[in-house]
Amino acid sequence: MDDIKHILNKHADAIIQIRRDLHRIPEPAYTEAKTSAYVADYLNKLCLNVTTGIAKFGVLGAKVFSDSGNSLMLRSELDALPINEETNLSFASNHEGAMHACGHDGHMAMVLGAALVISELSDRLSGRIHFVFQPAEEGPGGAKPMIEEGIMDNPRVDYTLGCHLWPGVKEGQVGIKAGPLMAAMDRFDLTVKGKGGHGAMPHLCVDALDVGTQIVNALQRIVSRQMNPLSPTVITVGQFQAGTTFNIIPEEAYLSGTTRTFDREIWRSWPQRLETVVKGICDAMGASYSLDYQPGYPVTENDSWMADEIRSVAESVVGTENVIIPESTMGGEDISFFLQRSKGCFYFLGVGREGCAPLHNPKFDFHEGVLLTGVEIYCRAALKLLRMG
Repeated sequence: MDDIKHILNKHADAIIQIRRDLHRIPEPAYTEAKTSAYVADYLNKLCLNVTTGIAKFGVLGAKVFSDSGNSLMLRSELDALPINEETNLSFASNHEGAMHACGHDGHMAMVLGAALVISELSDRLSGRIHFVFQPAEEGPGGAKPMIEEGIMDNPRVDYTLGCHLWPGVKEGQVGIKAGPLMAAMDRFDLTVKGKGGHGAMPHLCVDALDVGTQIVNALQRIVSRQMNPLSPTVITVGQFQAGTTFNIIPEEAYLSGTTRTFDREIWRSWPQRLETVVKGICDAMGASYSLDYQPGYPVTENDSWMADEIRSVAESVVGTENVIIPESTMGGEDISFFLQRSKGCFYFLGVGREGCAPLHNPKFDFHEGVLLTGVEIYCRAALKLLRMG
């Protein structure tokens, strides 16, 4: 058994306990006070140089091995989702209305576990390593504010590595793909303003609900009739609120949704496309509107060289036959901002098994043994990228 396996096995129970501790205290975006404090306390116990309060709740634990050499960032997310947990786990959420339903508790456990193992391997590394925990990945996004506060500068981060627990990849497998892995994603919020009135007298009104339904239908046709079908593109209206009772024509309707694409030109075109559709329908039907289009995350794109390096590491951990090229996904991730600033790789760690609930589901859970695989990949990647000499 080599050193990493020996150290990892020694700390296996502690790594799983970290996941359980964090699973109990989920906090949605930009409320991650307890989570941030837990992470900072753990990093301090490992005698790292710890900085807190980055982009409000972000945490950085830095370890310098030598004045020369490269810099590697291992990144995790802090935030949970506003979901009531239904797992019946003994360590289920203590915070009503919040749950780690996207695996961020596991992601934090893996990065903290890597910090724990690497603390015993310092004499084999050069350069420096940053253990980064960012707030608000689920939106509005904590990566960009952390970058704006200088987290990738002084010294410059050369390599970025992160992973996501992924039900779409079988347990025991690792999904690594060069190039685009996850889509660019934006959000829009639309308020349609009409003229309310009696349900029996529509001719005296401008029905905001009716205008809103026409907009929803027209937005779907942007994808089906304006986009190249060979370029994956999605627009989803996830919220539609209008009306108060059965016999009143609504004066206002509220719609909210998201756009997804891998194509940079389509991504840039979305605001004008939505404005054109909404304005045209509202003008035609006598309504007014307020449209707020919010740019989100760019395409999550892995550097080819870095993907090859991490693939070879993963093959040494789980075997060549268990490292696959995963399907790209229309899901978005703000690690994309970090990947734009350094050579980076974001990979999928498989948790898929019979009966596994999907991400963002109140029953989502995973076999905790996969966390040890993730920690081992992180540690072996650090040894490969920050090797002495």
